Amino acid sequence: MRVVLASGSPRRKELLEAAGMMFEVVVSPAEEIHDASIPLAELCERNAELKAAAVAESRPEAVVIGADTLVWIDGEPLGKPRDLEEARAMLRKLGGRSHTVCTGVCAIFPDGRRECFHELTEVRFRPLDEAAITAYFGKTDPLDKAGAYGIQDSGEMIVEGIEGAFDNVMGLPVAKVLKAISSK
Repeated sequence: MRVVLASGSPRRKELLEAAGMMFEVVVSPAEEIHDASIPLAELCERNAELKAAAVAESRPEAVVIGADTLVWIDGEPLGKPRDLEEARAMLRKLGGRSHTVCTGVCAIFPDGRRECFHELTEVRFRPLDEAAITAYFGKTDPLDKAGAYGIQDSGEMIVEGIEGAFDNVMGLPVAKVLKAISSK
């Protein structure tokens, strides 16, 4: 079975490689929906489906996996920050509080079937002052990560604890993905 990851995320690629999966990467050209009025899980799954569908058109022989990860706090989705100022604002908002990380996944199979699902993980942040944020940014680039952080990139500096799947916070609930594509 050929598998295509419709994502340029180095973290998703790393997670699937660590799981021993053989796959090809084809970055999806799909435009994500940014609409805070759509419930979190639905928004992530819809974006994952858009990404997978855009790639599945050109790769009908493969199982195509799309994914979308958002950080959710105070009823607001936090995607990737546009710049360092927005990244700082995100970490200020997250500091000392808990938030939800949702990754929506959509697998499109060669016969056209689609399986969409999501995973939720609660993340608790340490209190963060400007010095802590600056120190964290000195260790990682916040601009290509939902919520301006990567739990795998010096996450111990800012994360106090999690309830749920660590790999989900990285961007892909691997166990659920493997189950979905192996059961078909």
